[in-house]
Amino acid sequence: MKADKHHSTWTDDTVADLRREFGEFFTGRTCLVTGADGFMGSHLTEALVSLDANVHAFVRATSSGALNNISSLRDQLKIHFADLTDKTSVDYLVKELLDAPDKPYVFHLGAQAHVGESWHRPYETVMANTVGTLNLLQSIVDYGLELEKFDTAGTSEEYGNPRESVAHHHDFDEEGGLILHERSPINPKSIYATSKVAADFLTMNYHDAFGLPGVVTRMFNNYGPRQNPRYVTGTIITQALTRETVELGQLDPLRDFCFCTDGVRGHLTVAARGTPGDVYVYGQGNNISMRDWAHMILRVGRDQGHWGEREIVSTADRFRPGASEVMALRVGYEKLNRETGWEPHVSWEDGVAQTIAWYAENRPRWIGRVDWHAQTRAPA
Repeated sequence: MKADKHHSTWTDDTVADLRREFGEFFTGRTCLVTGADGFMGSHLTEALVSLDANVHAFVRATSSGALNNISSLRDQLKIHFADLTDKTSVDYLVKELLDAPDKPYVFHLGAQAHVGESWHRPYETVMANTVGTLNLLQSIVDYGLELEKFDTAGTSEEYGNPRESVAHHHDFDEEGGLILHERSPINPKSIYATSKVAADFLTMNYHDAFGLPGVVTRMFNNYGPRQNPRYVTGTIITQALTRETVELGQLDPLRDFCFCTDGVRGHLTVAARGTPGDVYVYGQGNNISMRDWAHMILRVGRDQGHWGEREIVSTADRFRPGASEVMALRVGYEKLNRETGWEPHVSWEDGVAQTIAWYAENRPRWIGRVDWHAQTRAPA
């Protein structure tokens, strides 16, 4: 059975592009993906399977052992049910990788990745993101596992807002718009962002001390099919599919949205060609306000015939707590482009259209996971 009706986000053409660009690095190679059944992890896992890599999928152990996103790939990879916060289960996995005939690539995407949720589950967030990363790094060193590359997935949220005292270290465009680079000061404004800063630095600590070939990838606001509807793009789409009013938090913050397949290509590019000990940032290279992003999604969905007129409202109970909102995120990906040629391929319009189509075709996958309550039911 396929994982969902939309099947893979990778088409024959994009798979052919992947093979041209990355086949020499990953075909036949051992690759471990943590968080393999999550949103970005599942798209990366699909890409590696399509490249004929020898994929080990690290999936958080639950009593059901159910797979949400990669069940259709089950026969094409080795699944390890484990938990990053349980060092013993991580040890078992690393010991098994010692038998690999080559140096594995590790793509470390396993995390509690929701900003809002990090305030409700702060200990779980720090345990999964920081201690979980430490467990994996320490286990690799403990057992002497030699790696080709260890890619820790960071986040644009690590940058937070510019502080006046270090504003001169930031880069701005001619209109005064903030552009974030690898060298930009970090100022995490949520428990999630702080836990990821720690994971990034731990990766570099193990690179400096033990020669572990670590790289950090800071992705800017990925979106696409299969993302939990609690993230803003899915929140907008699922509300628009089921009701007349779309409730959001603050509408002024600016975000740099990057489609999931471009995000995966970023991970593959950095793992293949990145320099150990370096940080790489990537995204669309443009930003857009929450208000305009919501309007664009509503327009594309209307044009596709998924819904009629919808109203956008901002509600205070959806705001981030206190002064923790990050007001503007936009990436300058010149370093990655200069070193590897990476650039985004999917436009916002195309990415949004693919994402709406997935949510529309897969209602059973998200209908019980939304974080809003339907007040006015829109006509079906």
